[in-house]
Amino acid sequence: MAAGAGALAPFPGAPPASLHEFPFPPQNSARVAGGSPAGGVPPAVDLVLGAAAGCLACVLTNPLEVVKTRLQLQGELQPPGTYPRPYRGVLRAVGAVCRADGLRGLQKGLAAGLLYQGLMNGVRFYCYSLAEDAGWTAQPGGTVAAGAVAGAVGAFVGSPAYLVKTHLQAQTLATVAVGHQHNHENISGAFKSIYKQHGVAGLWRGVSGAVPRVAVGSAAQLATFTSARDWICQRQWFGEGSWAAVLAGGMVSGVAVAVTMTPFDVISTRLYNQPVDTDGAGKLYRGFLDCILQISSKEGLLGLYKGIGAVYLRLGPHTVLSLFFWDELRKMVQHQQPPGP
Repeated sequence: MAAGAGALAPFPGAPPASLHEFPFPPQNSARVAGGSPAGGVPPAVDLVLGAAAGCLACVLTNPLEVVKTRLQLQGELQPPGTYPRPYRGVLRAVGAVCRADGLRGLQKGLAAGLLYQGLMNGVRFYCYSLAEDAGWTAQPGGTVAAGAVAGAVGAFVGSPAYLVKTHLQAQTLATVAVGHQHNHENISGAFKSIYKQHGVAGLWRGVSGAVPRVAVGSAAQLATFTSARDWICQRQWFGEGSWAAVLAGGMVSGVAVAVTMTPFDVISTRLYNQPVDTDGAGKLYRGFLDCILQISSKEGLLGLYKGIGAVYLRLGPHTVLSLFFWDELRKMVQHQQPPGP
């Protein structure tokens, strides 16, 4: 047995990908009578555990989400070199956040992030399970297609939580503020304010950027993670099936994912955070395509890649943390189950 393989014992062969970025459920494909997987955990329970694992990983990676949001809003619709830059790179941005908001500032928007994780992962895993049961994932390209569609549905359902998360993470002192400041007091106040002013439709403002963001990110990671991990294992840098191989595979795959997903991530952040008029229409961008054109023309093509460092640094750690937490939670559930006849 390869070194470290025991840690991934629940996985039949290769471990699944990130529970946050990957849209498929972390469960054994082998089923026993009654619909339970061979590992003894029912699919519905596995979906809950997957969502919980994503939430636990979110607690540890949320600081990078805060930094990413600030970097992506910095210099909005301004030519390069014409605006102050309180946030310069990931590490210096972390320091800027701490100086302005204290250490707690690195966990801004955490409650909304956890809500988003739960909604996103639960819906995404469920949708992928339906595709898997229907046999769609066994078709050529079916895994990537099902992952992208499941991710898009999950992004739609979780969009209100991501909207509020973006607003809260952008808020800071006026001296280092970037982007529009919505000045919500907390997550509940944010939801009430948005609903009161713009109704239910206002809670889904910016969803046109969120759906392609998650669909593209999920498809790109599904298409590259396994190949990247196998490439690393073939060179015997880490034991096959070890957590180190999963993390390294996630970091290598993260290059392709960050390059393809960051433009959609920037667009999503801008659409969510922009100010709106009394009718709920954006004051800066009319929609997804208009956002792309405005950023490209005023900030240059590199404007679409703001925050790419934070996007990349988050991908690998979130992958391995999600897998680790899911594995541990699954063991706890299995220990609580009564022995079979």
